[in-house]
Amino acid sequence: MRLRRAAAADAAALARLHATAFPPGEAWGEETMARLLALPGVHALLAEEAGLLLLRQAAEEAEVLTLAVRPEARRQGVARALLETGAALLAAAGARVLLLEVAEENAPALALYAALGFVDAARRPDYYAPGRHARLLRLDLAGGGRP
Repeated sequence: MRLRRAAAADAAALARLHATAFPPGEAWGEETMARLLALPGVHALLAEEAGLLLLRQAAEEAEVLTLAVRPEARRQGVARALLETGAALLAAAGARVLLLEVAEENAPALALYAALGFVDAARRPDYYAPGRHARLLRLDLAGGGRP
């Protein structure tokens, strides 16, 4: 699998890929991708035709803005490769902590994040919609934590 940094010119490709991984009302369009890519501290990784990862770093703290993998490419190590590469990139840029939100009912994602060393930091009730709660997870990038 080929991973590379994504740039503003990739906004349309990122939007198309995001649309394959999220329901129509939740997918981010080209304009949203372009706007995010232009923000300071945003890092974007693209696994050609398979997945994407957008991260935002502010000083020593970073967050996953979105992680998307095409349904047919899931369970093939794409998300793991994106997160491991992204975590290394952030650590090299001085980030010490990586945060992300994940739906409580997303068992496959929770298992992946746990395997990578993410730990529970908080619960966000009704974060996605009424009755759809999120868990805030944290990965220590500075203390030898994985990935």
